[in-house]
Amino acid sequence: MDTNRNRSIAMLTIRVILGLIFMMQGFGKVFSWGVENLYKMDFFHGTYKDLLPDFIIYGTAYYTSFVELIAGFLLVIGLKRDWALYALASVLVIVSFGHGLAEPIWDLSHVMFRFVLLVALLLLPATWDTIRMDSLINRKV
Repeated sequence: MDTNRNRSIAMLTIRVILGLIFMMQGFGKVFSWGVENLYKMDFFHGTYKDLLPDFIIYGTAYYTSFVELIAGFLLVIGLKRDWALYALASVLVIVSFGHGLAEPIWDLSHVMFRFVLLVALLLLPATWDTIRMDSLINRKV
């Protein structure tokens, strides 16, 4: 049994699953629903229109949608991994605040699974995550 290979495969699996979850959610928001339509949805705009200024609601809809799409893709291919994780962490903070603002007792399953995988990737040694574009680029330099 090769412990190093197992660590690499484990990190690849965590990173790709988390990346796919975010990327596909962002894809749906950007390409299937359209961010403009997302912004106009009752949950999004209707919930927050009396609590937050429109520019924050509008900016948040675009920010979270595109960060999920782009940073999720970067995680899948393993490029700029840490920066992608930081950006996605900011999305989880925004989403947690938004859901909590909309409904103080809300279904945490929307965030917790992604949060646990994201924190695992931040805490586990990046040197274990060898099957990624960053590793290939760094090897050639």
